[in-house]
Amino acid sequence: MAAAGIVLAGGKGSRMQSDVPKQYMELLGKPLLYYALKAFEESDAESVVLVTGAGEEAYCRKELVERFGFTKVIGIVAGGAERYDSVWSGLRCLKVQAEPDYVLIHDGARPLVTTELINRMITETEQYGACVAGMPVKDTIQMTDERGTITLTPKRDSLWTAQTPQSFEFSMAYDAYERLMEESEIRVTDDAMVVGLYHDIPIQMVRGSYMNIKVTTPEDLVLAEAFLKKRR
Repeated sequence: MAAAGIVLAGGKGSRMQSDVPKQYMELLGKPLLYYALKAFEESDAESVVLVTGAGEEAYCRKELVERFGFTKVIGIVAGGAERYDSVWSGLRCLKVQAEPDYVLIHDGARPLVTTELINRMITETEQYGACVAGMPVKDTIQMTDERGTITLTPKRDSLWTAQTPQSFEFSMAYDAYERLMEESEIRVTDDAMVVGLYHDIPIQMVRGSYMNIKVTTPEDLVLAEAFLKKRR
């Protein structure tokens, strides 16, 4: 059963306070995006599609794929204005190039993803059909109204923070995103939300890692570097 990855790297990283998009900023001497691609390269996934910002395709091919010898990258395509536009671009590319049984969708801004987690997500998706990597929350979560008044304190033992990869049967994910793109008023921020909108299937939470952080701010870059040094 073939699995493929979609690595999303089309963001501008406006909160990084840098003119360089965060996915190309150096992390221990290599572009941040390198680490996610390397994890997929060494995993059981058979192929990868890299989704970049418009006009960045040639740069990624030369400075990432060719420079580091990533042989599993079968396509580099431009993303869109929203995350779901970028996922849809990746899914369409995979359908033409490979059409795998399973697809793992991963944010390139999560450089601490491991090959072990990717392989585990593939195994879990073979069993459940739809999975999300995540971790139990450590802090108490408070819900508030528009004035900032606390309205609800959910039980912490039932709360998880969603991470990526998020993995699905390819045909299911493709169908869900195809239908989403036909309904212009729906806005989503998570792949599991899209699949859940159009398919009545339980989505399995798979334990990821507290180190699998998303680099969004300069502080995250420092933390990611510390985690990478610890992992070496």
